[in-house]
Amino acid sequence: MSFKERLLTNWHIMRIFRTGIGLWAAGEAIYTHDWAISILGAFFLYQGLTNTACCGNEACYTPQVKKAELPVKDISYEEVK
Repeated sequence: MSFKERLLTNWHIMRIFRTGIGLWAAGEAIYTHDWAISILGAFFLYQGLTNTACCGNEACYTPQVKKAELPVKDISYEEVK
């Protein structure tokens, strides 16, 4: 997958959120002249633009395990007074 395809496809709410946080932090870093916030902003902006995160590209994907169907047993109840 090329960088252009990665940048322009597969946008979802968390990717938009990370990009927004990165843009906010980068703007705040420019406004306050703080290098620590600029590193944080660059980190989130990189994650948002390239869609890389902990599980962004299904890196933590685990398949669902199908449960075996158990036989249904009839249970008889006795009324106790």
